[in-house]
Amino acid sequence: MVQDDVKGKVTRDRLRVGIVAGEASGDLLGAHLIRALKEKLPDIEFVGIAGPKMISAGAISLFHMEKLAVNGFTEVIRHYREILGIRRKLTEIFLSDPPNVFIGIDAPDFNLELESQLKAKGIPAIHYVSPSIWAWRGERIRKIAQAVSRILVLFPFEKPIYEKAGIPVTYVGHPLGDMLPMEPNRQLAREQLKLSQSEVIIAMLPGSRQRELHSLAELYVKTAREVIQSCPAARFLVPLVSRETRKIFEKAIYSAGGEDLPITILFGHAYDAITAANVVLVASGTATLETALLKRPMVITYRVSKLTWKLAKRRAYLPYVGLPNVLAGRFIVPELLQENATPENLSQALLNILNDQTLEKELINRFTDMHVALRQNTGEKVAAALLPYLTR
Repeated sequence: MVQDDVKGKVTRDRLRVGIVAGEASGDLLGAHLIRALKEKLPDIEFVGIAGPKMISAGAISLFHMEKLAVNGFTEVIRHYREILGIRRKLTEIFLSDPPNVFIGIDAPDFNLELESQLKAKGIPAIHYVSPSIWAWRGERIRKIAQAVSRILVLFPFEKPIYEKAGIPVTYVGHPLGDMLPMEPNRQLAREQLKLSQSEVIIAMLPGSRQRELHSLAELYVKTAREVIQSCPAARFLVPLVSRETRKIFEKAIYSAGGEDLPITILFGHAYDAITAANVVLVASGTATLETALLKRPMVITYRVSKLTWKLAKRRAYLPYVGLPNVLAGRFIVPELLQENATPENLSQALLNILNDQTLEKELINRFTDMHVALRQNTGEKVAAALLPYLTR
């Protein structure tokens, strides 16, 4: 349902951008995009579905972003009617009062259909973030060609794929490449978190979605228990993004019997926790890229429903899912997924990294190369790609 606190706030005499982001990573990209365009066009309006960062940057959200923050086949099916209803209402809103341009940020299963309908009615449709057609479901490129006026891609290897298909494409880099320091200050991060410089710190990032916490929180607590048996000096930092995810993790601590473990839950401070850590246990997703750009060794893990996993494995092209491995084109950090994601396996992988100083130096060099490639002054490139659709 349309949020009551935004009804009637949209004016009609300014440039308007329709915009939809479906999860925390898209919220980050959207906020960066909004600020970049507002520097060029201060009075421009952004209306659609936005997260807290986009709203802080000036977007008006007609629906709660959390409604779209589901993934996996079976998970989407359970919420299908509600998601379909939101898309139908949003389509009606944009067709009755067309924006100058529509920007769909990631969330391809939601946004591509919306973009297709808007484009067919003459509204330019920009898709920001390539679906993982290089990893699975490559047939979606036909749908993308039909749906978009232009696609903005984050990674350099994606641009030739769309050029070959005749789809207008712009490589813009990743805003994280601009936002995160090339040489993170680990000493300062530890000081800010009141940690000694000699402590063994493991950051644990179980994701931003509540569903991810339900799937991974207890696994992370049990992994901490395993690590402590071999490394009693270890401490664990768990940065979480909301009160709801904090409650889920706290409940997992008690249900897994981890009350005596040295686990500190942080409200936010994810970048500080990652930078301060000796090694990071991280759920697959954008956080793996953040960890790489902050130059920290990591173990990647994830769990989904059995049916989702079976279907995804059948259609996958690559043997890895973590962005650092995708960008490297091979395994450079371990991935322990689904049935391989056990406390014993995760603990051993973390301990292996803690005990290998040479590996850390090699990873820092590789992550630095990735950082250089992604640091493209993304805000300027995004604005340059969008301005022609706003200044006609």
